Amino acid sequence: MFTQLECYNIADKLIKERAMNWSGIFTLHNFTNLIDILVVWFLIYNLILMVRGTKAVQLLRGIVFILLIKIVSVWIGLSTVSWIMDQVINWGVIAIVVIFQPEIRRGLEHLGRGSLFVRGRQENEAAKKMISSLDKAIQYMSKRRIGALITIQMNTGLEEYIETGIDIDAEVSGELLINIFIPNTPLHDGAVIIKNNRVAVAAAYLPLSQSNLIPKELGTRHRAAVGISELTDAMTVVISEETGEVSITQNNELLRGMTQDDYLKYFRDQLLTDESQQTHRTLINTISAFIENHFKGGR
Repeated sequence: MFTQLECYNIADKLIKERAMNWSGIFTLHNFTNLIDILVVWFLIYNLILMVRGTKAVQLLRGIVFILLIKIVSVWIGLSTVSWIMDQVINWGVIAIVVIFQPEIRRGLEHLGRGSLFVRGRQENEAAKKMISSLDKAIQYMSKRRIGALITIQMNTGLEEYIETGIDIDAEVSGELLINIFIPNTPLHDGAVIIKNNRVAVAAAYLPLSQSNLIPKELGTRHRAAVGISELTDAMTVVISEETGEVSITQNNELLRGMTQDDYLKYFRDQLLTDESQQTHRTLINTISAFIENHFKGGR
């Protein structure tokens, strides 16, 4: 049998050993590894957001395909194939740097000047101006029961749907939106898509929702608005040509019968951000625009 002192010493030793084991888990090295993993996850997540809906997805698929060939060739011992893949990877990285050197330099210059913060504020001002233009167009068309379908790109790219429309690439204005949707004009059918606070295209085709939950009295415009909200995070404004009712869809949700105060509050909540969010969104939009301009296949 152990004496009381021996029991105390054994217990004290066990406690110290446990404490040492737990302290090893929370070392600076492990904390640094955790931060490293979180940063990589953050970068990959935002890269996925940027390339969704763009032709850059095809480029990434090609890169993944090359990496898979490299891994398989090493695994089964195909030395020649492995060597070729090494050359493709090595020279491919150099080629990307050489081809896009002006854009990389320009981006680094913007970053060095801190212009991302300025552009963030400018984008907020542009969003406020766009909201004012949307309000003017919505009020005009709603009172006159002019049907309209306006989709605003958020984080998910809409290149697949932009390619179906007619190029506009103009500043958003109430007058422009009204003229597009005037009945019997060439562009009034289909959707207007707004990207980066500019009217990208008109008469674009959106996917129609097959949901049975959509009320029967709602027509094709509402089904298209719900359809795009099922596949992307885009915000879509619908004006009924039968009743003049204003509706908004986003994230598979249909908000009907919105008053002017309702939709203006919704626009501000979704499109206006604080300074830190502006900087993050501006950085993402800058990189996204670079990717789309070079890999969107001729548009």
